[in-house]
Amino acid sequence: MARGALAQSPLDQAKPDPGSPPVFGPPEGVALLSRNENPFGPSPSALGAIYDSASKGCYYADGGVRKLTEMIAARFGLDTGNVLVSSGSTEALSAAALALPDGKAILCPELFWDTTVLYGQRKGVAVNRVPMEEDMSVSLERMAAAIGPDVGMVQICNPNNPTGIIIDGDAMRSFVENIDPSVTILVDEAYNELADRPDYYSVANLVKDHPNLIVCRTFSKIYGLAGMRVGYALAAPATVEKLRGYLMSFGGNTAGLAAAIASYEDEAFTRYSKHQIVQGREMILTAVEAAGLEALPSQTNFVYVKVPDADALQQRMRENGVMIRGAYGEWTTWSRVSTGKLPDVQRYAQLLPQLV
Repeated sequence: MARGALAQSPLDQAKPDPGSPPVFGPPEGVALLSRNENPFGPSPSALGAIYDSASKGCYYADGGVRKLTEMIAARFGLDTGNVLVSSGSTEALSAAALALPDGKAILCPELFWDTTVLYGQRKGVAVNRVPMEEDMSVSLERMAAAIGPDVGMVQICNPNNPTGIIIDGDAMRSFVENIDPSVTILVDEAYNELADRPDYYSVANLVKDHPNLIVCRTFSKIYGLAGMRVGYALAAPATVEKLRGYLMSFGGNTAGLAAAIASYEDEAFTRYSKHQIVQGREMILTAVEAAGLEALPSQTNFVYVKVPDADALQQRMRENGVMIRGAYGEWTTWSRVSTGKLPDVQRYAQLLPQLV
């Protein structure tokens, strides 16, 4: 090569094989309705931001963390010290479990998205589970009654996953206000923006006056950024600093933060996204009724359907190119199906009466 000549860029040399299976997302012809993803994102504004930020991927992303923190704080009327940006809300939720003092237990419902609780359990934290109500809802009265001197944290997912049921907003606020301040209350609001009255159901407005409250949100659902891994927690500044010490990521990733910043105030997209998700949810509920089945009321992007055998239905759907969830533990007659691309939801709707 002549002196001073530039080597060809690897980007110029890269030629993806059009016949290779996709690295991300489902294979061609597969309806992916098992993971509570939102295939209507990322938004056009997020895609533009990702493209613009790609050439800056060589730099650490702390500037994006600062910008997004400021935006989140402004929306909730909080100081930046009340906001912790994390790698999905999963990281913040896991940090709360890991930060629990030795000898303290986590109190939680019997059935909810407990993956992050297990981080605490693996380090020796006891997990006390409160039985579900007969209608599969979470009883705040039972939760409150189960708080003993060993309980260091109460965790609730609202709306709940996998049931989709939401707890009344006034009841949640009363619960937060009446729990002993020495007990941490962790509320996972990953699906809040998909509810019909998000502000009413949220307890985020109590963070400023309740130092024992942590509220977690994510960009994975309404914003359709599950693979970009951006979430956040709202809490007292001292709690934020404590949780930060348990984070495993270092400053986030440039593309994910750029997408989150662009999406956060993109109201046109979030309205569109929610409309598509609600439409898919109604299609599922209509199919459930047509199949002579029952489903729990949902305020999320999934529906929990009562079936004879959840694992058997999962297998039959898989054989027909539709991916749904199997049984959760002992709840073998409950099947969770996510909303997705509407033609994929239609495939599920057509198959359901034939396969149950």
